[in-house]
Amino acid sequence: MVDISHKDIVARKATASGEIILGTETLERIRSGTVEKGNVLSTARIAAILAVKRTPELIPMCHQIPITGVDVDFSIGEGHVAAVVEVRSVGKTGVEMEALTGVSTALLTIWDMVKSAEKDDTGNYPLTCIRNIKVLSKVKGTKTNV
Repeated sequence: MVDISHKDIVARKATASGEIILGTETLERIRSGTVEKGNVLSTARIAAILAVKRTPELIPMCHQIPITGVDVDFSIGEGHVAAVVEVRSVGKTGVEMEALTGVSTALLTIWDMVKSAEKDDTGNYPLTCIRNIKVLSKVKGTKTNV
């Protein structure tokens, strides 16, 4: 691991986003709350928060850092669900990996929740894909301005 002991403790924030491409019928099931496994976006929100907290267990060189806040938002667009995860911390290293892990896990959870609706006759997923996972912003500041 990289030695961060010389770094100052400051407020940090990172926001990541991504999207999952889904069929029209699947998106309507999410909107109407009729997905067999339950409330898709609520489950994905909880999964994202858990993933943020466990990032150092999943990514070998990530430091354990205090997470002071996590916000998870979804929007259903034309042919996709977009996820945005913002992570806040006060520590010695950034939180972009936590934000990326959160958004990735949210999208994977959505896939798991709707996979029976997305399968074709051969059991494959010809339309479904996760894409555009990226860091939207990374801010390093003080306790008063982040």
